Amino acid sequence: MKACLNSLRWALAVTTTIFTFVPEGLFTYFPWNVYGLLVNFESINHYALYMATLINRGSCFIAIWLLWYLAYRIYLSCRKHVTIKNRHYIIRVEYGDVMKKKECKRVINFDECYTTTVGERPEDINRVSLCGKYLLANPKLDINHLIKMAKVKPSEGKSRFQQQTRYEPGTIVPNGDDLLLAFAPLDADGRGRFPSLKEYKECLVTMWDELDKYYGQNDVCIPVLGSGVTRFGEDSDNSPTQQELLDMIIWSYKLSSNKIKPPYKLRIICQKRNDFSLDHIDG
Repeated sequence: MKACLNSLRWALAVTTTIFTFVPEGLFTYFPWNVYGLLVNFESINHYALYMATLINRGSCFIAIWLLWYLAYRIYLSCRKHVTIKNRHYIIRVEYGDVMKKKECKRVINFDECYTTTVGERPEDINRVSLCGKYLLANPKLDINHLIKMAKVKPSEGKSRFQQQTRYEPGTIVPNGDDLLLAFAPLDADGRGRFPSLKEYKECLVTMWDELDKYYGQNDVCIPVLGSGVTRFGEDSDNSPTQQELLDMIIWSYKLSSNKIKPPYKLRIICQKRNDFSLDHIDG
């Protein structure tokens, strides 16, 4: 629908320009009578001339609309990013891998306990997740030292998983250009799970406040938080899609009083999926 409406607007603009500057005679060069047959100029009456002009103008508009629609669909299928601008912020949504982004601050989401064990058990970090890839690429990471250096205080309550020390979701521990994010709470089995979307949104609010302290005049790249193995509520089948999570991240950032000041950008890095499209971004 969006592609159809956008191409319609462009087609109207182009055909209006054509109808304004192109001589009228061009649209009556091949006049048609009411039976759909070509007629000679000598036999044209005013009604036939009017019908010929109307038909030719309509055909011109439809042809241009179809061409614009086709071109716009090709553009949508090929583009790799979308930019949402305001005088207070710039959001760039793009495809890619956070780990491969350079010249920016990269947000790497851990769980609320900053677990660093990569493995196959439910409580271990999945090796194919962003956190897993980061830990495998940084085997000497001393998370406790980083937490101590950042003077980050743990939450008063303990984690549901083995009563471990936990940190408020949204808390950030810096490690050079990497911003290590305490993200998903752990359930009794050690799996990342937000009790509801309310807690997820509260995590985002805390994260925007933290990013305001640490972005240091750089772009900030974040993944679509929660679009991996993170669970929501007790019924995993009702977990939001990457598209829905992206919309929540964008609107949370817009409403936040803490933003990355232009010309620096918040860059949201998405994964290509069958149920996701940059065209459906609620900007």
